[in-house]
Formats: sequence, structure tokens, C-alpha cells
Amino acid sequence: MALLEVKDLTIEFLSEGKYLSTVTGVSFHLEQGELLALVGESGCGKSISCLALTRLLPPAARITSGEILLQTKNGPVDLLKLSKAEMRKIRGGEIAYIFQEPAMCLNPVMRVGDQIVEAIELHCPDITDPAAEAVDLLRQAGIPEPETRARQYPHEMSGGMQQRVMIAMALASRPSILVADEPTTALDVTIQAQILDLLGKLRKERNMSVILVTHNLGIVAELADRVEVMYAGRIVEEAPAQDLISSPAHPYTKALLAAVPVLGEKKKELQTIPGIVPAPGDFPEGCRFCDRCSCAMPCCKTILPPWVPIRKQHFCACHTVVAEENCK
Repeated sequence: MALLEVKDLTIEFLSEGKYLSTVTGVSFHLEQGELLALVGESGCGKSISCLALTRLLPPAARITSGEILLQTKNGPVDLLKLSKAEMRKIRGGEIAYIFQEPAMCLNPVMRVGDQIVEAIELHCPDITDPAAEAVDLLRQAGIPEPETRARQYPHEMSGGMQQRVMIAMALASRPSILVADEPTTALDVTIQAQILDLLGKLRKERNMSVILVTHNLGIVAELADRVEVMYAGRIVEEAPAQDLISSPAHPYTKALLAAVPVLGEKKKELQTIPGIVPAPGDFPEGCRFCDRCSCAMPCCKTILPPWVPIRKQHFCACHTVVAEENCK
């Protein structure tokens, strides 16, 4: 069994007195040591799906169906059935998070070393010198002079340094799964590359599984083992990263790749995807991409596309792709 398996996850949000589906029937799995990328435009449900893994959803949200199975020493456990006390051991322990705005996550009136010590004492009480362990984690996260930095407050650090502190704090619990939600969005390009290199290095050193939430397909091509493409709360394509980049099947995936600017090509108009992601409550009955798709057929509007195999480990949900496969 996979380290983590999400089955048929559906999440609804309360809006103006009624619940609207924002994530519908999402299923994916994560293997030990694998880096899985969740890709899609803003508002597609990537972050909400990841927050659901440890039941960190906002009060207006609820999970109406599905299973989230985590492989433990005692076998698979459905995280949706655990008590609040049991979830606290998983949250920040077995599954740790790095968010895109480190300044919003760090306590502004607490030294960063003390914040890491707090995480160590909560999840790793066997460590006899948590202060020394905190300094070592800062060192592993690539922070120079970690002894000095441990005594600083978050506002005394740059955005890149704050994100490294968040990485050190996430590693403090020795997690088996790290969820990185747009971890480089607020950083400049040079620092982005450094943070991504660090995540890749730490993943290999610790044989840690990573879920990377991103809209940057360049990052996907460089780091990911496998990709799930999300659109309007549904997964529309799944494939090994290199297969998806070289041979995308779903029209939405093709449109995302076509919209990536190519360095060196001057005076070429940038391609865009017409329209916007539909809001919850406005989703079509069939394929949710049909109103923006140049390949849409009449059935796309009303019939949900089936999940079909394209190649080995490559799957897609699209009526057009099914029609093309049947014609071969």
C-alpha cells in the first residue's frame, strides 16, 4: 500500500446559507520517498485538498465523503476517523507543512529557536537537548551562523531566511510526509532556486515523501516524480512528470503548458487560457473545463468524462481523449 492514499474526497463550503462543492471526488496516492506535484490555476482546490489531509479546513468547510489513509506501523489509518487528540499527533508530526507566507506562520514575539524547540518537545520528547537540536536543524536548512539566528525574531530575517526556518521547524518532528504549499511564491527567483534545491536535497537524505502545491510547471519538470493536474475541484490528469510535460493528454494540461513563456522567443504573443475557473455553484454538470475548451463536444457539457488510461501510469478524464483512443 502507498504511504498516503486519498480516496473520493469531497469538500463543501458554506456560502450564503447553502453548501457548495469545491473539491469533488478527488483521489490520489503518495509513495514513500516520492515527490508528488499538485498543479493547477488558483482556485482549483489544490491547497484545500492538502489542508484536508490533517483536517485543517476553515470553519465554513466540511468533508462530506472520502477516506484519507495513512500507512503507519500498525497498518493503514483513516485520518478522518481519528479523534482530535489523535490528530494532533499526526498534524505537524507524521505530516508537516510549509506554507507560502512564512511571516504569517511564525510567531512574531518569539525567538525562532524557541519556536523550533516547541515543535521538538511536542513531537520528539526523546531528544535530551532540544535547543541544540534546533540549532542543528537550522544548519541543515542552510542558515548561516545558526546559533546566532536561533536567538533572533522573525522580523530580523529576510523572507528566504524565514522560509528556511519554516523548513527547519517542519523537519523537527521527523515527518514522513512534507506538504509544501507554494513555498517559493513570495521569494525572488534566486532564493526560489535555493529553497527548491534544499527541499530536493532533504527529501533524498531523509527518504521523505513530499506533496508540492504549485502552478509553476518549470518546478514540476525539474523536481516532481509524478503530477496530478487539478481543475475546478477535480483531478483531470495524472502522469509521471516527464511523461506529462512531453506528452500531455488533457486539453487543460496542454493549455497550461502552452501558456508557459519560452526564454529567447521575442515578439511572440503570450498564450492564455480564455475565461476563468468557474466558481463553486457554477460548475457544469459534465466536464468542468468545457466552457474554456477548444476541443469541447456536446456531451462534455452534461456528461462527466470517464477516468481512462492513456499510457503506463498516465490517466486522463476527457471525452475528446476517449474518442481519439477509440479511433486508434
